[in-house]
Amino acid sequence: MNKIGVFDSGIGGITVLKEIIKLIPNYEYVYYSDSFNNPYGNKTKEELYVIVKNVIDKLIMMDCNIIVIACNTASAICVDDIREEYKDIIIVAVEPAIKMINDYGHTDNVLLLATKGTVESTRFKNLYEKYNNNNTYVYTPLNLASLIEEGNSRKINECLKVELRGFVDKEINVVILGCTHYPLVKDKIKKILGNQIFYDGSIGVAKRVKSFIKEETKFKITFIDSSNSKEKEIRFFDLLSKK
Repeated sequence: MNKIGVFDSGIGGITVLKEIIKLIPNYEYVYYSDSFNNPYGNKTKEELYVIVKNVIDKLIMMDCNIIVIACNTASAICVDDIREEYKDIIIVAVEPAIKMINDYGHTDNVLLLATKGTVESTRFKNLYEKYNNNNTYVYTPLNLASLIEEGNSRKINECLKVELRGFVDKEINVVILGCTHYPLVKDKIKKILGNQIFYDGSIGVAKRVKSFIKEETKFKITFIDSSNSKEKEIRFFDLLSKK
């Protein structure tokens, strides 16, 4: 087995995949878009575990020996149990980049955007308690991830204007994107809040995956969508081709 499998509840995980490809350009990848079970954020822990386990089983059958959970919610809720279940498979999980508040010594106002499932998880609460700078706002934009998955620019703009209006006058200096979908609309967020420093967990995940690679092979990517959506496939490769 010598493939890297990356999955998310849709195409948002492409933000993680692209960072991995930057560090490991010559490798075989399988990207699994689980749009049939989208969104993950409204699932119970038990439901989400079964869903994630099913995806991982499919990726293993496709010869993936490194699997990246490119979804903050799934990572926050399931990763410990999944690693216990799959001890022979390398499981790399994405996390909100809240640690960077501490790493870069940010004492000014920070806005951390994440999904409800992520924010309510024990894993997130532990990270927040350890690394928040006491000037950190945690906010869950209603339906933003789903709208990004849908790809309707007008609806996304309307959502961001409503959801972020309470932070326009807060002098936000740092924005942490705690959902892999959110970097896809970073430019739209900038138009509302200004030119802040942005962080997400993608680069950390890419570096972690790179540490397991001993020898590169050739670049190949396979895309799978659990709803068999041709539209998702077209959008995926379109996003993949953009810098």
